Amino acid sequence: MNISTPYYLIDETRMLKAMERIAYVRECSGAKSVLALKCFSSWCVFDFMKDYMAGTTSSSLYEARLGYEKFGGETHGYSVAYSEDEIPELVEYCDKVIFNSLNQLEQYKAQVKEKGRSIGLRMNPEVGHSEYGLSDTVAKYSRLGVRHDLLPDNITDEIDGAMFHMNCENDDFISLSQQLDDIERRFATILPNLSWLSLGGGIAFTRDDYALDALCERLKLLAKTYDLQVYLEPGEASVTQSTSLVVKVLDKVENQLPTLIVDAGVETHLLDVLVYQFVPELECAKPIAEGNIEVALQQALQEGKSVYRVSGRTCLAGDVFGTYVFNQKIEIGDELKFTDVAGYSMVKKNFFNGIKMPAICHKNIHGETRVIREFDYEDFRDFLS
Repeated sequence: MNISTPYYLIDETRMLKAMERIAYVRECSGAKSVLALKCFSSWCVFDFMKDYMAGTTSSSLYEARLGYEKFGGETHGYSVAYSEDEIPELVEYCDKVIFNSLNQLEQYKAQVKEKGRSIGLRMNPEVGHSEYGLSDTVAKYSRLGVRHDLLPDNITDEIDGAMFHMNCENDDFISLSQQLDDIERRFATILPNLSWLSLGGGIAFTRDDYALDALCERLKLLAKTYDLQVYLEPGEASVTQSTSLVVKVLDKVENQLPTLIVDAGVETHLLDVLVYQFVPELECAKPIAEGNIEVALQQALQEGKSVYRVSGRTCLAGDVFGTYVFNQKIEIGDELKFTDVAGYSMVKKNFFNGIKMPAICHKNIHGETRVIREFDYEDFRDFLS
């Protein structure tokens, strides 16, 4: 199928491994997984994903509505802060409404109860795992959730469940288990009086080397001890390695380092690369750490390989995807594939510089590929006014 670059290609065959591991955890532990729409909202694959996941969780009214309309199953609603005019619509979509603060709980609990929805509260366990300060939900002065010492004694009279979201890209089961140990100690008087408990997202349990069976046993024990329905909220763990961004080389420039200019941009189409300062995976190429470029250049020359910096076409000086070693020379017109871009990239894409928005393509489990959506000038024109 001839598709004009740039485009995102969502591939169900590549997503299947993560889906099967999510289903395995539910089967072995009883813990249900709900898709975190803040990470991935491309609903062309929701019909595929809903066979493995229990529903969705949201961070806004719009996400809650999308989950309700396009995914179905359970719809969990959470927001750092709801506005008063959002609540009447929100409770039409959500089975569970999770508040971030005691203020919001007090302000809106009556409307949620009146509709017969389950009420939850985000709590701050003060333990967690994140390599990035930007994603550290339990950092000092965090606004996310309520600390144990600030909870009223009768809090379980007001809520049915709780959410603890304290991880970011945590692939260490021991770390998670220790967090749960701490939560069980600190919230010992609260857990027995809840009917459900969400452990949030950021747990990389679909990776190949994750201690999956140990996780299942730990979650099963947690649920049995307190008679709880446990939830996980995988976002990136649901879609890891499932989606590519396919780009074309438009030009080659030279300034001590051969540089490829492609028909996409970092800030526009892979924003997290810029925010978290990492080098995205590129098919058939090996990334080079920024401090090792000179050495890599010399070694590549000796081995007959090529080194290129891959950059975007926007005017931002730092529009750089990364520097890579290739086994062959790359020419203008060649296509390159960034291989793991589903999580957070597609939901954050934007029209900076007015460059062409990547199309969205879908390859189903049977290998059939179709273009779901293409974007044109009118989309750019109407985006802001």
